[in-house]
Amino acid sequence: MEEKRKYKIGYTDGVYDLFHVGHLNMIQTAKQNCEYLIVGVHADDVVKEYKHHKPIINEKERKRIIESIKGVDQVEINRFRDKLKLWELYHFDVIFIGDDWKGTERWNYFEKVLAEKKVDVVYVPYTKGISTTEIREKIMLGDGL
Repeated sequence: MEEKRKYKIGYTDGVYDLFHVGHLNMIQTAKQNCEYLIVGVHADDVVKEYKHHKPIINEKERKRIIESIKGVDQVEINRFRDKLKLWELYHFDVIFIGDDWKGTERWNYFEKVLAEKKVDVVYVPYTKGISTTEIREKIMLGDGL
């Protein structure tokens, strides 16, 4: 018999370009804490807008990768990053985000507005030693992983 999870509907999102173990850790941790997990994949144009470069892997392929992960119940391509608007679409009761965002102006704001909707913000420990940015740099330098 499966144990009762703390939350009913959980949500997390990201670019998930050059998918790596840090991404997997985030998704698995989120699923361990909710019955139904929705994962948002940032659209190519959204990524280009805030990271100033397009992802290497396109949004449809990134979505397919996330859909193949055990425990992911729903995957959506997001056309915006406003977590309140995302809550209006998906009505999650918890959102999972990497702890590297804790204390930032952006997430202090989202904690406040999501709390008004009775949504918890859970900060998941960032996986040390791996990031898509580092992988991109190693590829550009020709260094092995």
